[in-house]
Amino acid sequence: MKKLQILGTGCPKCKTLAANTEAAAQALGIEYELVKVTEISQIRTFGVMLTPALAVDGTVKSVGKVLRPDEIAKLIA
Repeated sequence: MKKLQILGTGCPKCKTLAANTEAAAQALGIEYELVKVTEISQIRTFGVMLTPALAVDGTVKSVGKVLRPDEIAKLIA
C-alpha cells in the first residue's frame, strides 16, 4: 500500500493537489492511503518550505506545484 501525503495548510491549491493525487491513484488501481499533513511543524520535518507538496511513502516528490493526475501517476507508479 502506498502512503500518499499532501503537505499543505488546506489552501485551494492543496485541495486540488489532493484531488488530483486521489484521481491518479484510482486510475492506477493501486491500494493507497491519502494523508493530509496540515501542521506547519510536521510539514517542516519533510524539509518543505513551499506548499503544496506531495510525498510518496515519506519521500517528497514535488514542492510548490499543483501537478496534473497524469504527472502524479508517473511519480507513484
